[in-house]
Amino acid sequence: MERDTSTQTSTRDDERPAEESPFERPKEETYGDMIGDPQVQRWIRRAVAALALGLLVAILINLPVGLIVAILVVIGDVALKGRKESAVEAWRKPSMAERKTERQLRGMEKAGYRTLHARAVPQDEEGASDGQIDHLVIGPTGVYAIDSEKWDKRLPVRAMSHRKLFLGPFNKKTDLDEARWEADQASSLISDALGYEVPVQPSMAIYGPAISWKVLMVREVDVYAGARARNYLRRRPKILTSVDVDRIHAAAQRVLPPKYPTED
Repeated sequence: MERDTSTQTSTRDDERPAEESPFERPKEETYGDMIGDPQVQRWIRRAVAALALGLLVAILINLPVGLIVAILVVIGDVALKGRKESAVEAWRKPSMAERKTERQLRGMEKAGYRTLHARAVPQDEEGASDGQIDHLVIGPTGVYAIDSEKWDKRLPVRAMSHRKLFLGPFNKKTDLDEARWEADQASSLISDALGYEVPVQPSMAIYGPAISWKVLMVREVDVYAGARARNYLRRRPKILTSVDVDRIHAAAQRVLPPKYPTED
């Protein structure tokens, strides 16, 4: 019995890909992972700059003034970062719904979330693309493809048996199927690039009409009010470390090109 178990284990080891899937095993974030987090590094740089300038002012003037200067340096850098323009190219104007979701996602960066906006979904070997993922989010709780939608606020939104979604008399099946297809394509491309399965959850953030539920899965797509996008991302258990997030984010950048690339 022991010999058979050893043989089976050896076979599995031989077939295991070079990189283990973080979605199939529990992982604990190490001190090294935390230091390598881009957000942590940004705060370290802020602290060093503030300390250096504050120390210089303290020597030239006095300690209280130096401390005030150091605090102002940190506040100024945070404010400047928060006022950055949209990550989507300036000449390609995102929709109101996309801008609202992007603002929420920008606030998630310090929690370890990385986002790619307006990414094309290749459909053939030549790389031709028609679909677009409005926001691909990679964070501690997983990977998500968010479709930002602005609907007529005068019409009611209702769901039927987790299979149908209506805006007034209009069936939104096509929109849901498209969101699911885009997420499936992203999952396939990223998984192929990394050598292990990376599930991508499709979701739809709706702006305009009132939504009577928090999060409802319809045709395998999570549907919720746009204002809940941040809470939606945080509601699941953490399964990825900062190293996992960076690895998946880098792969997504390679396989999902910008929908509107900058012209040289």
